[in-house]
Amino acid sequence: MSNERPSPRPACRPLMGVRVVGTGKYVPDMVVANSHLHARLGFDSDWIVKRTGILERRHAAPHQATSDLCVEACHDLFAKTGLGAKDCDLLVLGTFTPDMSFPSTACLVQDRLGLVGPAIEVEAACAGFMYALITAAAYVKSGASDRALVIGGDTNSRVLNPSDIKTYPLFGDGAGAVFVERGRPDQGILAYSMGSDGAGGPLLWREACGSRLPPTPGLLAENKHYMVMNGHAVFKWAVNILCDTITDVLDAAGLTVDDVALFVAHQANIRIINAAIDTLNIPRAKVFNNLERYGNTSAGSIPIALDEAAAEGRFRDGDLVVLSGFGAGLAWGTAVMRW
Repeated sequence: MSNERPSPRPACRPLMGVRVVGTGKYVPDMVVANSHLHARLGFDSDWIVKRTGILERRHAAPHQATSDLCVEACHDLFAKTGLGAKDCDLLVLGTFTPDMSFPSTACLVQDRLGLVGPAIEVEAACAGFMYALITAAAYVKSGASDRALVIGGDTNSRVLNPSDIKTYPLFGDGAGAVFVERGRPDQGILAYSMGSDGAGGPLLWREACGSRLPPTPGLLAENKHYMVMNGHAVFKWAVNILCDTITDVLDAAGLTVDDVALFVAHQANIRIINAAIDTLNIPRAKVFNNLERYGNTSAGSIPIALDEAAAEGRFRDGDLVVLSGFGAGLAWGTAVMRW
């Protein structure tokens, strides 16, 4: 995909009469600071901070997989809201690091929680939570679900090449969860932009270990089972898609930056976020960031940030919040919501 080619964007759409209830998160106990990467792998700690804004990230313990992180995030959500799996009839989970090819991680989580209802898994990489959230909102809006459990989680440390100095330090592991249920007519997603540009797939991919290239000793020796990213091209695309889709959803809803209480962008790189918000003249005080502590947790990024923003009182009922996820696919999901 040419760096100059704009991503084609479908028309924005609304999904009103639904609301997000509660937030929950889980990050593993293992803290991996930049100093640890320097001591263990020789990475330049100062370079990581200057290029990404990340100080540390979390890595799952050897016995943990993505389903474990997601279950823990759900338990946190349940404890904070007083609701549980018995109060839901749908589970939608976004991840691109499943426990295994099948059964789906969504089914594994559904079983462990004891939720009665379908378990849907969506793979949209770092846009995974937004895809899951919009999907769940559509089910609730249509009447196909009364209350959905929406989860985003990834164990990125299992698909990263430890010798890749430009990619390995960027990512961490974690998961977050929310409920989606019926709300007032004025609540919900005033406008969303959800789309993809598959021509950009080779910019960020894990080439082997699928049906195209099943794992072989030769492919493993070539490190084809690890994530590969064209950092410069992805950076440029991410800044553009973040700017463009935030503008799209605000225009579609008849809003301006001044109307929005909080912006929560996917926590990929502080330079991506700052470049976009400066272009859009969004005050930095209106933008929530936590990637200095967790790095890029992919589908876990936005729900983890939402949980921490809620704990800090950064938004309240009735506020307008903009959420934006973007990543491999290339895929994106951006929405302006009335909380």
